[in-house]
Amino acid sequence: MGISNIIFLLIVLFGSFLFTFNVRKVIRNINLGREIKINDRKGERWKTMFMVAIGQSKMVVRPVAGILHIFVYVGFIIINVEVIEIIIDGIFGTHRFLASILGPLYDILIGSFEVLAFAVMIGCAIFLIRRNIIRLKRFISKDLNGWPRSDANIILITEICLMSAFLKMNAADYLLQGKGLEHYIHAGAFPISSMLLVPLMHGYSTEFLIFVERFCWWFHIIGIMFFLNYVPYSKHFHILLAFPNVWYSNLNAKGRFNNMHSVTNEVKLMLDPSAIPPPADPNAVPGKFGAKDVTDLTWKNLMDAYSCTECGRCTSVCPANQTGKLLSPRKIMMSTRDRLEEVGKNLDKNGKDFVDDKSLLNDYITTEELWACTTCNACVDACPVNIDPLNIIIEMRRYLVMEQSAAPSELNGMFTNIENNQAPWQFSPADRLNWAKE
Repeated sequence: MGISNIIFLLIVLFGSFLFTFNVRKVIRNINLGREIKINDRKGERWKTMFMVAIGQSKMVVRPVAGILHIFVYVGFIIINVEVIEIIIDGIFGTHRFLASILGPLYDILIGSFEVLAFAVMIGCAIFLIRRNIIRLKRFISKDLNGWPRSDANIILITEICLMSAFLKMNAADYLLQGKGLEHYIHAGAFPISSMLLVPLMHGYSTEFLIFVERFCWWFHIIGIMFFLNYVPYSKHFHILLAFPNVWYSNLNAKGRFNNMHSVTNEVKLMLDPSAIPPPADPNAVPGKFGAKDVTDLTWKNLMDAYSCTECGRCTSVCPANQTGKLLSPRKIMMSTRDRLEEVGKNLDKNGKDFVDDKSLLNDYITTEELWACTTCNACVDACPVNIDPLNIIIEMRRYLVMEQSAAPSELNGMFTNIENNQAPWQFSPADRLNWAKE
């Protein structure tokens, strides 16, 4: 094993270790949420995951973005199968190791990889144009100011660079194969690189072609390691979390709210004082109603936050946002993730007993945002990975109403009427049928 093989192995091992370390932190943060049991209707869950996460069924509702996303998604995932061969070649000093195993199928694979790589480049280029030149409304909203806007551009540019290196590496390899060099065995089909890049590289010397091929090879694997370890810090972590997040989707009818067991039990005991109190709910937070901070939310809410793609489809269909209200469902998810990251960093730095006197409510999400929501579920329906911003909004509203008695005056009037008249209106129950007398 030569020095270059050792360096390669160390890069791969370090990159894999760092990625595992970062992912474990994300999992730890998600598990800071309240426990909730989601394992029912497994057949329906698998079907939903295959349709939504793998089949991209909700992406293609908007055909242009949906089809381009499929190109990028399928292309980037499949092309990275080639990483297996790069790792083998890097460790053992071989070249196109899988060619001798796969035979003619290898040519088909490399040829299809090139087509997909080119499709990924085109898709990413169009996405960059949509964000930075056409400037679609959902990509220029103020909730994307700063890092979120840069994050999307960094990923798109990185993917273009990785695919470019892959095609340029293949073009140099193709020319070196034609020169009959012993190391560069005849293997692979190169429909895109031979057509677009080979004509530009015909005048290069053998030594320079070897330099280009090796440089692009190293750039590709180091770039993949960089990308791998950037993803946990980025909105693009959804490329991993989308699958479990969709599997754990809420399969109940949209708009159906969950009763709080603690409240339901109290009402039952009030109606029947002789009833035996039911056993305590293990999912309940003792002495607290709703959610003030991220640790009051469920782990599924927190997984939703990490799964958010920041695509803005939720906000673009939100009627409150469209009429100028402060609410942005995308911002709700981004704020939840930002606060969770802050809590995780405090935990690492100061231990589990540290209190920073901050919370998701007020410090990250305002009451104005929460009460602007009409609970129409448009955001939930539009999300391509089945995120549920409404559930977080409802839990925070519950905290405001049941813990702080901080409901808007209009709602307080309705609450009073329900308590006194058993209806939202200010009429005595005895007068309800007065309208029918005439």
